[in-house]
Amino acid sequence: MRPAVITAVAFAFGLVAITFAQDAGPDKTKAIMHAKLEHSQALLEGLATEDFARLAKHASTLSLLSLETDWNVIQTAEYRRLSEDFRRNTTKLTDAAKDKNLDGATLAYVGVTLKCVECHKYVRSVQVGVTP
Repeated sequence: MRPAVITAVAFAFGLVAITFAQDAGPDKTKAIMHAKLEHSQALLEGLATEDFARLAKHASTLSLLSLETDWNVIQTAEYRRLSEDFRRNTTKLTDAAKDKNLDGATLAYVGVTLKCVECHKYVRSVQVGVTP
């Protein structure tokens, strides 16, 4: 009976894994954007507390998130440019954190935030058909 239970549990986990693997689109994009917000909030906390390890960790994670397929909601040159600018700023933030440069990290955080706002503004304009 024990092997049957193990097989059933493994099968159930397999079904869940397949479901999540196939589940892409708006829900996954929403989850990625929520994760981005959480990491951005952690960055602000890291700046306020001068926690350079926290800054480096969350800036690096943000950069990696921006490479996820479901991050790329629009396939345009402008969207790619905005994403690349975002990654450049997260890299600057990571580097400043590794150098324990609070002013540089703060400036890079402002750049990351500006790119977030700029990109979301762009995405909204494309979605309603009013590209700037």
